[in-house]
Amino acid sequence: MKELEQRILKDGVGIGSDILKVDSFLNHQLDTGLIARMGEEFARLFAGCGANKILTVEASGIAIAFAAARAMGDIPVVFAKKALPNTMEDPYVAKVHSFTKNTDKTIVVSKSYLSGGDRVLIIDDFLAYGSAGLGLVDIVRQAGAEVAGFGAAIEKSFQGGAEKLRALGITVHSLAVIASIEDGNIKF
Repeated sequence: MKELEQRILKDGVGIGSDILKVDSFLNHQLDTGLIARMGEEFARLFAGCGANKILTVEASGIAIAFAAARAMGDIPVVFAKKALPNTMEDPYVAKVHSFTKNTDKTIVVSKSYLSGGDRVLIIDDFLAYGSAGLGLVDIVRQAGAEVAGFGAAIEKSFQGGAEKLRALGITVHSLAVIASIEDGNIKF
């Protein structure tokens, strides 16, 4: 998606050789028009996939998943929580590693919102090493549901996450694919 690539070049900040900071329009402050157009693009890319739900991880994935869900006919968005609320009993659980924060987290989804008849499109803000994506796939499979595809706003292809998902037979579409970050310079 050219508009997203241009915005990354304009306002994104490459840090070292592996981190991209996009908090001025995607991860802290939201450019709602851009996010709406990203949702429309995901709807186009995944047209015909048969998804009846979208799954993401709190917090940065929620706005993008919401925009995609609206563009796909107002299907429900389910988001994995990064902490178990005391109101949730016996959830689906997966462990994920955050390379940005260098921490391991347990993500949880209530069994009330995913089940065996669902076709689930997974949407997230970033696809890097694939830990969050694989955790979400695990949760979908625990529910007995099918993964309809995986969409990432920004993929850092040099970190290999997309290949891990494709090796599982999952269709992956990313709106902006970064080939490298060298001394802060972003290359698509």
